[in-house]
Amino acid sequence: MSKIRALMFAGLTMSGLTATVGLHAKEQLSPLERIAATAKGELRNPYLNSASAAEEGHRLYMSFDCSSCHGGGGGGMAAPLTNPIWIYGNDQDTQFRLIVLGSKELLKQGYVRKGSEAVVGPMPPFGDTIKTGDDLWKVLAWIRSVNSTLKP
Repeated sequence: MSKIRALMFAGLTMSGLTATVGLHAKEQLSPLERIAATAKGELRNPYLNSASAAEEGHRLYMSFDCSSCHGGGGGGMAAPLTNPIWIYGNDQDTQFRLIVLGSKELLKQGYVRKGSEAVVGPMPPFGDTIKTGDDLWKVLAWIRSVNSTLKP
C-alpha cells in the first residue's frame, strides 16, 4: 500500500511542478506569443492602478519612440492618446493587440474602426520591438494614466 501512496504522491508532485512551470512560461511569453495564446477579449492589464508601473511605462514609451508619432501623448502625425476618441476601441485587450499587430493586421483579424481621427498612416506593428508583454502593459498603464477617459 505504501508503494501506491508513494507513486500517487510522485504523480501529484510532478503535475504540480508542471503547472508551476506552465504558469512561469506563460509569464515569459512575447507579446506576439501572448496574443496567440489568449482568446480575443481576454487580455487584462495587471498594472491598471500602479503609479510606479505607469511611470516605468512612460520611460518605455519614450524608449520605443512612440512619441515620434503620438507626441508626448497629445498627438502628432498619429492619434492623440489624451482625447476620448479610440479608433479601434478603448478596452485593454484591443489596445494590447493594436500595438503588437498594428492596425492593418488588427483589421484582418476582424476588428473594426469605432472612431475617426486625422492620422497620416496606419499604426505599425510593435510586436517585434516590444520584447515582453509586461513592458507593453506598463506602457498601456501610462497611456491610461494620461487619458482622463480611461482612468480607472
